[in-house]
Amino acid sequence: MLFLRKFLDKYTSIMKNTSQEYDQVIAICRSLFINKMTDYGSAWRILRLPSLTDQIFIKAQRIRSLQENEVRKVNEDETGEFIGIINYSIMALIQLELGVADQPDLDVEKATLFYDSKIKVTKELMENKNHDYGEAWREMRVSSLTDLILQKLLRVKQIEDNKGKTIVSEGIEANYQDMINYAIFALILMGFGK
Repeated sequence: MLFLRKFLDKYTSIMKNTSQEYDQVIAICRSLFINKMTDYGSAWRILRLPSLTDQIFIKAQRIRSLQENEVRKVNEDETGEFIGIINYSIMALIQLELGVADQPDLDVEKATLFYDSKIKVTKELMENKNHDYGEAWREMRVSSLTDLILQKLLRVKQIEDNKGKTIVSEGIEANYQDMINYAIFALILMGFGK
């Protein structure tokens, strides 16, 4: 019984840390989203889902290249690309709800409200999965999380090519949420936000 109590105490502590680390990463991503909204407005609202998926794909491919190449011609790490995956995925979730606009139609305040609502649901999904999987992601390599993001992207592309129809698979929304969570996990493992 004592062993179980110690295990549960440790698990609860880790989950609390995950929630705090998650929030720290999102605070930085959210700040960048707001600053870009201030600079560019909601020009991203004209992007169709496949265009957003392709932007995320480019970022994930760049991360993989950075991880595999010994020589880098540009002195950057994967951090900015993971942030891009998070923010573009949130934009995609917003597009799924609102549809594509012909013109920018969201001000900073309204876009931020949508951002916050999408991340709230995505964090709840993370917490539920962490409960079921026992924080297994903490033992993973960042490169494995990158590969999982790429796999999710290929799934999304296939679903998009199938006009959104699936037979037994989860839909596009769940895949975008998983990509957000994998990117946040990668940033946490890299020590980002501390």
